[in-house]
Amino acid sequence: MPLIEIYQIMANNGTMILELKKPIFFVGMMGAGKTAVGRATADILGVPFLDSDAEIEYAANMSISEIFERDGEDYFREKEEQVIRRLCGAGPCVISTGGGAFIRPSVKELLMQEGIAVWIKADLELLWSRVKLKATRPLLQTPDPYGTLKSIFEARQELYAQAHVTVEAQASFTIEQMAQTVIQELRQNGYLSEVHNA
Repeated sequence: MPLIEIYQIMANNGTMILELKKPIFFVGMMGAGKTAVGRATADILGVPFLDSDAEIEYAANMSISEIFERDGEDYFREKEEQVIRRLCGAGPCVISTGGGAFIRPSVKELLMQEGIAVWIKADLELLWSRVKLKATRPLLQTPDPYGTLKSIFEARQELYAQAHVTVEAQASFTIEQMAQTVIQELRQNGYLSEVHNA
């Protein structure tokens, strides 16, 4: 049985109570803003924020790039799944996952059953503008990083679309605005239930 905690957010018409019963998992492409928006969403809800990549780096005592270089992607995906399975037991919280996590069938099934999967959907050009100058993306260490990003983007869209909730990334939005949009979508889809005090 999932843990239940209740968080209060002050609204203009009194106290609005939002009940969160499962972890919220942010999924989507590298550069979509999962970590930044996830952290802001957790702050608004008053719940812990966790980052699966950061948890993997902490456990391995090395960076994601170093893990890829030393042990390869398959090894990384195994460790990623182990970490995400552990995080599923963290109770109500917000968790950012790596771009490839939701693509692994066993991880996707886990997140769909044990959590609330939120896809931050960003277009290719927005993603490229955010990742092209970063050397910390191991999958993009190729002779044609844009072409690689495009191939990954096209291969993953249908899988990401199976998430419980989809939120369009807007380049003009602040991180706070994106987080508020996520919360609005969660409420509208019944994943954050409301109770109003008299």
